[in-house]
Amino acid sequence: MKRTRFDVLLPMLLMAALPLPAHAQEPVPAFTVSANVGVFSQYIFRGISYSQEKPAVQGGFDLAHSSGLYLGVWGTNVSGDALPNAVGEIDVYGGYAHAIGDFTLDVGFLQFLFPGGEYNGSGENFNSLELYAGVTWKFLNVKYSQMVTDYFGFNDRSMGMGRGDSDGSYYLEANVNYEFLPGWTAQLHVGRQDVKHYDQYSFTDWKVGVTRNFEGGWQAGLSYVDTNVDKNAYLPICNGNGNGCKQPGDPNWLAFVKRTF
Repeated sequence: MKRTRFDVLLPMLLMAALPLPAHAQEPVPAFTVSANVGVFSQYIFRGISYSQEKPAVQGGFDLAHSSGLYLGVWGTNVSGDALPNAVGEIDVYGGYAHAIGDFTLDVGFLQFLFPGGEYNGSGENFNSLELYAGVTWKFLNVKYSQMVTDYFGFNDRSMGMGRGDSDGSYYLEANVNYEFLPGWTAQLHVGRQDVKHYDQYSFTDWKVGVTRNFEGGWQAGLSYVDTNVDKNAYLPICNGNGNGCKQPGDPNWLAFVKRTF
């Protein structure tokens, strides 16, 4: 829930693009590098717990150029019950962001990689590639993401439904990040996942939360996440791992502590 790594990149990109004060002695570096690591009560992606409501350790690295170009990598542990046979998730992403007044435009790609992850019986993996475009105005963000590969491996071979591939599936989301007190930010999110040719797997998710920033790059947060996903549709996927799994899409609380360097 890709995770909003743009929350880390946006300040970096804006700082790199700002002109220097007259009294400044050193030029702004062309490249800015940052890293982040955090402990989360669970890993929730678009309303579904991919860690089966168990704790997750997540972290990544980001490289931003003063031109607005950026590139990053991010990883987390996942549950092999939620994503059969997967030992983790690694995301590689990159793009271009440009600020125009109060607006910031952002376009890029996001490659999901799930080492070892595959549907039992078919051998189809979950690896997927999305292209995205978003716009941020002050505290409001709207973003559209579209799969150029199958949606996490949904196709005739993995699903056995005779409906074809699922490339062209999309996710449309709106996010509010409003700082109501110094260091305190209220978060609202709603998103719609459309799975092409597999309508029963489409769903809407939403989140209400708050984060608190501290000195030294520390941040803590708490949020409530829910979705209207068809639990009976998704449950056989994780049950196919042979171990069973918790009901996907149950409402969940998410708490975390992380640090950005």
